[in-house]
Amino acid sequence: MEQDKGSSVIPCWERVKLFAGFDWAKNEHDVVVVDATGRIVAEMVIDNTAEGWHRLGQKLVKLAGEDLSVVGVAIETNRGPAVERLLQLGCTVDPLQPKAASRYRDRKAPSGGKTDRLDAWSFGDALRTDGHAWRALKPEDPLIQELRLLCRDEIHLIEQRTALVNSLQEALYEYYPAALEAFDDWTVAATWAFVQRFATPQALAKAGKRRWQKFFHTHKLYHPATAEKRLEIFARATAFCGNEAVTKAKSMLAVSLAKQLVLLGTQLKAYRQRIEALFQTHPDHDMYGSLPGAGAKLAPRLLAECGDDDDRFDNHESMQCLAGTAPVSYDSGQMHRVKFRRACSKPLRAVVHLWANLSRKQSVWAQVYYQKKRDEGKSHACALRCLGQRWLKILHAMRKTKTSYDEALHLRNQVAHGSWVVALFPTAPAPRSDRCQRQLQPC
Repeated sequence: MEQDKGSSVIPCWERVKLFAGFDWAKNEHDVVVVDATGRIVAEMVIDNTAEGWHRLGQKLVKLAGEDLSVVGVAIETNRGPAVERLLQLGCTVDPLQPKAASRYRDRKAPSGGKTDRLDAWSFGDALRTDGHAWRALKPEDPLIQELRLLCRDEIHLIEQRTALVNSLQEALYEYYPAALEAFDDWTVAATWAFVQRFATPQALAKAGKRRWQKFFHTHKLYHPATAEKRLEIFARATAFCGNEAVTKAKSMLAVSLAKQLVLLGTQLKAYRQRIEALFQTHPDHDMYGSLPGAGAKLAPRLLAECGDDDDRFDNHESMQCLAGTAPVSYDSGQMHRVKFRRACSKPLRAVVHLWANLSRKQSVWAQVYYQKKRDEGKSHACALRCLGQRWLKILHAMRKTKTSYDEALHLRNQVAHGSWVVALFPTAPAPRSDRCQRQLQPC
């Protein structure tokens, strides 16, 4: 969901007359509605079914009339089926951060008690008292919503592939060390095909050299630098392997895992094609695609996590906080501490981390900035967070101006402002084009 700043005629908050707390669950939801004075005017438990949601809609219409935008709903999430259905009803939906939700509950029950009704009541009353500072959600662009879900599901499938690869390598370690020695990358389809074609060291030895060479050619693995070494490994595969019982059991597991990986690899290709097709149809694809290091995989993820609502982020600091690159400061008296930000969008933080790391290979100033932070004693991850902080500031400006990234323009601005990053260049940055050369020349 994207967050709404409200109508330019009637601010979102001024439209709200009733305040509902919505404690969602898998099978049923607790709802408590209070008026402007804090008096409970309705409370109900609805089943997570079509009938339950219809009953909730009828109850809200009875309380507020046909225009349900006057009903503000506080809920402890900012996306999901419950949020979608509340928006479809026409309610004004305000998300509640889990830690804040816990604190509002403590205000109502200092003893530490907790019930679903108490949660719903505390959420609704919190919206009544503090909701003027909250930001309501609004429906997302369907393209962005689909792209984000596809990107996150793709990541989940990649994690499953990693788990299967680890299990496959563990099985091979017990009975087939030669296979592990011959291949380094077990995320490619050729290695899975090898396990299915030559399931045991004995099957490999029986096949013979000609079939080994044919397998290499079929799967485009015949490279002079590696082919002879692999042939030598295959020739001695049976000299060091598991006993007969272990081989029979683990080879069956290895083949099963290889077949699962083949199927999963096919689905990942389908996801990648769909993501790239959606990304190409979005108006901002050139802007995100111009970011150094983003590439075909990270650019769609950045767009999906940041969204395309120009008003979502008031400033670059809000984007940095959401991505988790901005630290958390703690000041009390003479005590001052800076801590790692944990309350953030984990998917966005992950993609910014990867993006910042890859940008070092394509951007001169990014590598210089990263190395400076490393020289200051910061860890690799911390230095990448600092670099990601800088990139997000640039990305925010690009979103506001709807312009693509121009490395030459950025270097020129750094020179004009006397940036310390430029001062650390060992030599003048190598121009990427004649235009870049002209922009770096002093006026």
